[in-house]
Amino acid sequence: MTVLLEVIATTVADARVAAQAGADRLELVTAMGEGGLTPSIGLIEAMVAAVPIPVNVIVRPHSRSFVYDADDYATMWRDVRAVKAAGANGIVIGMLNEAGEIDREALARAIDAADGLAITFHRAFDETRDLRRALDVLLGFDAVTNVLTSGGKASVLDAEPTIGELIRQASGSHCTILAGAGLTLEAIAGFVSRTQVEAVHFGSGVRERGHGLAPVEAFRVAQVRAALDATRT
Repeated sequence: MTVLLEVIATTVADARVAAQAGADRLELVTAMGEGGLTPSIGLIEAMVAAVPIPVNVIVRPHSRSFVYDADDYATMWRDVRAVKAAGANGIVIGMLNEAGEIDREALARAIDAADGLAITFHRAFDETRDLRRALDVLLGFDAVTNVLTSGGKASVLDAEPTIGELIRQASGSHCTILAGAGLTLEAIAGFVSRTQVEAVHFGSGVRERGHGLAPVEAFRVAQVRAALDATRT
């Protein structure tokens, strides 16, 4: 089985390039420089219509923190329902409480609003006090199918042992560890081989000059795709 390749897309052009070059799935965000914020409904609809691969959409109302108030949550539930109506494959979301733990009640409400959409818990996970305990919480939610994580580090390449532990913890469950942040073409084969990760997430690593605000480049996506495929031959 090949390693799943998810690519961040911020425009329809990004989406088309990534899909044609071998991405398996897209994460649609705006404001990538702020870690990703909820995109417009028009952009969601356009991207879903433009590509044949699944589009997961981030629902994040601001970049201040991952601790939200009642107004933030009310906005998020509206956005989740709108994302579903726009035809997306899933949502990418995450929320913490003041204690640095996953806000279980809010996550349950997000799942209810998503009404069957796939749920990826994003890198709010990396800001929890205890990654393994946080993963246990997420494993208790059947709707959470992916956990995007850098293993608690700025770059996932500095967290290989932790990623390996999380993969083993999630083994046999409904949930996949989606490794991301800091991945590069040069490092990906060794990273996959050592961690046995089944899904990876690329943003800056497939863009011009490795710049997060630059366009996705087809040849970079294709090279990553080839490197991932080679790890499974």
